[in-house]
Amino acid sequence: MEKILVLDFGGQYAHLIAKRIRHLGYYSEITLPSTPVDDPIFTDVRGIVLSGGPSSVYDEKVPEFNEKVLSLDVPILGLCYGHQLMNKVCGGDVKSAKVGEYGFAVLNKVAESPLFDGIDLPAQVWMSHSDEVTEIGDGFEIAASTKDCKYAVVQNLQRKMFGIQCHIEVNDTPIGDDIFANFIRLTGMQVNWDQDKVLNTIMESVKVQAKDKKVLLFLSGGVDSTVAFALLNKALGQDRVLGLHIDNGFMRQDESKHVCDTYRSFGFTNFIAEDASETFLNAVAGLTDPQAKRKAVGETFITVRDQVVAKLNLDEDQWMLAQGTLYPDIIESGGSKNAHVIKTHHNRVDGIQKLIAKGLIIEPLKDLYKDEVRVMGKSLGLSDKLVYRHPFPGPGISINTLCSDGVWTADDANNIQAVNDKLAKIDLSKWTDIPAKLYALPVKSVGVQGDFRTYAHPAVLDMDDFIGVKFDWDKAEEISSHITNNVKDVNRTIVKLFDKTGGNARLLRAYCTKDRLDMIRAADKIVLDTLYKYDWYNKIFQHLTICLPFASADGKCSIVLRPVVSEDVMTARFAKLPYNIMEEIVENIKKMDFIDALYYDITNKPPATFGWE
Repeated sequence: MEKILVLDFGGQYAHLIAKRIRHLGYYSEITLPSTPVDDPIFTDVRGIVLSGGPSSVYDEKVPEFNEKVLSLDVPILGLCYGHQLMNKVCGGDVKSAKVGEYGFAVLNKVAESPLFDGIDLPAQVWMSHSDEVTEIGDGFEIAASTKDCKYAVVQNLQRKMFGIQCHIEVNDTPIGDDIFANFIRLTGMQVNWDQDKVLNTIMESVKVQAKDKKVLLFLSGGVDSTVAFALLNKALGQDRVLGLHIDNGFMRQDESKHVCDTYRSFGFTNFIAEDASETFLNAVAGLTDPQAKRKAVGETFITVRDQVVAKLNLDEDQWMLAQGTLYPDIIESGGSKNAHVIKTHHNRVDGIQKLIAKGLIIEPLKDLYKDEVRVMGKSLGLSDKLVYRHPFPGPGISINTLCSDGVWTADDANNIQAVNDKLAKIDLSKWTDIPAKLYALPVKSVGVQGDFRTYAHPAVLDMDDFIGVKFDWDKAEEISSHITNNVKDVNRTIVKLFDKTGGNARLLRAYCTKDRLDMIRAADKIVLDTLYKYDWYNKIFQHLTICLPFASADGKCSIVLRPVVSEDVMTARFAKLPYNIMEEIVENIKKMDFIDALYYDITNKPPATFGWE
């Protein structure tokens, strides 16, 4: 079958490129950039895309690349790292950028290009890079630029080679599909793929992998595991599938009861629920490192699964384990050869990896993204109530509970002072005449910048009354992007909504305990109930309520609200809620005695991840 081949340099978006191409109706496959050009995977290749990646092309150790690929007589498109590598190999140069670009940028046309056919420029694009091409390769010319990136799009028309610094594969580059379509048009390839083929291919794969065995599926109640459950039931029959919903104590308020009631109402009878909350709480007791917490939760799922298997007297030789793993889980866990670890997902801990190596895990959705899974769920007959429910990861709110030993060293003080010194140089009067200041909180969160993991302080935008003056969300977004683009030690910007402490909050000794989880549950319920009340629940992709160990005294906390809008989890924008909704949420949360301060995360992905751990 004719195909577009994507060379995976380990970027967070490599599979997203292939997905976009398939959505346009063209078959696409992925391979390593070191693959020999006489490998069978190059058979019937009509075009090649070089993906982004976490490396710098000038590093000593970079992904191995078979340069013979650039000599093939097919159109070639380099994106981000692929754009930089192609120019370097062709005689150009790449250096660290004076200004990194994360998030939105505006692409301006410099020269005519077949990539721009039918596209109006200037246009919004999405950037995530700290390196840039400083000298283009032989035979190349500039086709488009952004304010901070001169060589944003380059081309060598004679060799049918194109390089683009921005990420056209993400939803936040609206012209991306048009650029891909124009590139594919240059290959002469005909439409040869659709969603029905995807579902049928996965169904057949499940039957082959399961053979005559039965399947035990971890069933969180989220969209991914629910669709995987429906798919396995259809492929194998309900008598060969058993769903296991584990209440790990990290669920939202009344979550497990709601999950079970919803499954029963839809006709699923082949599932059981297990209360293992005490086991999971013990597993994370005293842990502060986010990675350690995630791994502990993931390994505990295996432990509880083994206990359930023993309790039910299931013959392990006749059962396989299934998960609703999606591709973003794998790539963020460093799941391809050249990818960096952003955060280890619970479905990629060592215990799971060992079972995968033994061929004992079925993951029918592992090559898909959230939006594709939702489409598949509808094809399988699932209701909107199940398919469009906000995602809820296996570790639940345990990873929304930031923990600390409460130790604040001289080095910590010096580091945060250095960040504050940088923030103090930012002139906020460019965006507002309302009194405002910037400072960093003494906590850190996970981010993703340029395809690699960051762990940095959030910057606080502190204004007199952000909600009361109805400060413009777009200006807030501009401020956030400016901060994270120019202060490398910051990967998030949050707005202060209220602070009862008068500035007397401090870093507390606080762990993932039931008391702190209940704080999240109470605040989270206020937010979700309000979203439902004003018909906004389905307008956002997901809301996370984050608990910070930063308050005036033990037994208190600060809360961060993190509603996001996304298509496929790989990129996201913070949700810009109407101010009447915000006012109601703020007033109700302010009534809670244990909440000292409330913040709102105004950071897009990248540079921030959805959650804070």
